[in-house]
Amino acid sequence: MINIGINPVIFSIGPFTLRWYGVFMGLAIIFAVWWTTKYSKKMGIPEDIVYGSAAWAIPVGLIVARLFHVIDQIDYYILRPRAIFGFEGLAVFGGVVGAAIGIFIYSRIKHFPFGPFVDMIAPGAILAQAIGRLACTVNGCSYGTPTTVPWAFIYTHPNTMAPLGVPTHPTVIYEILWDLVVFGLLWKLKGRLNPPGSIFVIYLAAYSVGRFFLTFLRQNDVFAAGLLEAQLVSLITLAAALPFLIIRTRWIKRTMDEAVPED
Repeated sequence: MINIGINPVIFSIGPFTLRWYGVFMGLAIIFAVWWTTKYSKKMGIPEDIVYGSAAWAIPVGLIVARLFHVIDQIDYYILRPRAIFGFEGLAVFGGVVGAAIGIFIYSRIKHFPFGPFVDMIAPGAILAQAIGRLACTVNGCSYGTPTTVPWAFIYTHPNTMAPLGVPTHPTVIYEILWDLVVFGLLWKLKGRLNPPGSIFVIYLAAYSVGRFFLTFLRQNDVFAAGLLEAQLVSLITLAAALPFLIIRTRWIKRTMDEAVPED
């Protein structure tokens, strides 16, 4: 089994504490912005649109990610209302939803097409999620159910959020692997689907499928209907995404010249 004894806290100075969680989340955001900047040039999108979108997506994404987390752990925060105003607990789904809302609002303000823009972002977004999940690997905040599998994680540092000394499913690693599968799918389909926005919808749908099943291995409180919050959000996302994909999404018909690249 795999022992994880890393201190989630890098250092503390007075009231300020730097955690690996914050470092990896910051790296995930930087990567997402870098990806968007790199591929926006190929689409002829001005840099000010990219940075303006980030200025909306990041804060709205963080706020909604925090909101989803607080709702999921509402019993805890009812007893500790001051703890609501912090970012030590974030829900991935909330971050994705919030970032999409922020970009949509900015696209209406600046009048640029939302669908092609989020299609471009989608592959980078799922890789950014994988980077962000590394934060949970160190932090122990998304630990799995107890298990005897040989690749189980055993957290040993007293600052971890996981139960000490208990072998648990490495659910964050499972999710990172699924994120990489989704990335491969999105990259393969890039530029092959109409209407614009289809790649983004596939991103939401594919991530939801994996998250729904992997969450059965998460150690967390039931939210409603015998399911965890992430599973309910996954089902709602699929219910919205599948009709769009079935009714509207179509393959782009390529000519022979497009299908066979020249030497």
